Amino acid sequence: MTTPTKPWDAAVVRTWLERRHAAARLDQAAADRRGYEARDDFDKAAAEEWVCRTLKGDDSVDDRVAFAARLKALIGQDDYPATGLHDDIRFDRHVRTYLRKVAKMTKENAGFEKLFRHQ
Repeated sequence: MTTPTKPWDAAVVRTWLERRHAAARLDQAAADRRGYEARDDFDKAAAEEWVCRTLKGDDSVDDRVAFAARLKALIGQDDYPATGLHDDIRFDRHVRTYLRKVAKMTKENAGFEKLFRHQ
C-alpha cells in the first residue's frame, strides 16, 4: 500500500457503500422493467448490490489494510452465491470487476467522496 495523502475515513466509505447499494437496487428494478434486452444490466446491478451489501456491514471497513485484505479474499473466491440472476458466469465476472474497482479506490484512498447515483 502506498502512503495515503489523507487519512482513511471509514464513515465516508460506509456512506458510499450504502448509497451505491441503494443505487444498485434502483438500477436492478429499472433493468427488470426493461425486460429481456436488459439482462446484462440487471446482472451488473445485482453484482454491485451484492458487493455493497457484503461490505457495508463488515468490520474491516474501519481499517484500510484490513478492508484491502477483505477485498482480496473476496476477489479470490470461486463463486458468489446469489439468486434470481440471468447468467451466473456473467454475474461472477461483474462481481470481480466491481471488487477490483473498490480495491483500486481503497488503494488510492480516493473516490469514496463521490456520492452521485450515476458514476
